[in-house]
Amino acid sequence: MDNLMKAEGYPYAFNPKACENCSGKCCVGESGYIWVSPEEISAIAEKLSLSKEEFINKYLLKIRYRFTIKEIAYEGGYGCVFFDMEKKMCRIYDVRPSQCRTFPFWEYFKQNIDEVVTECPGIIRL
Repeated sequence: MDNLMKAEGYPYAFNPKACENCSGKCCVGESGYIWVSPEEISAIAEKLSLSKEEFINKYLLKIRYRFTIKEIAYEGGYGCVFFDMEKKMCRIYDVRPSQCRTFPFWEYFKQNIDEVVTECPGIIRL
């Protein structure tokens, strides 16, 4: 477990190798927002060979003054529209939003470690 990721102030580490067999638990489940910045919108649109406008209209919802990625029904809950249900992985992994890149090191989980342990098989309590 040499490749454990740690972040200051978090009572756990993360083993990214767990992603290989996880089936995308962090991409599916309860409904929620997946916020995207203007830069992320441009990068994802480019990866999908879409104009920014096409990408926004097809894949995003505007909530007040910002955008979130749409969700789809998945196994009694919801999944990110970019979650490949057959391969059980992200279709835009290399340009995924920073919210996805920073998981599981979200401020919320500092106080809710049991929740992240349940959601993510790569969590190792310190």
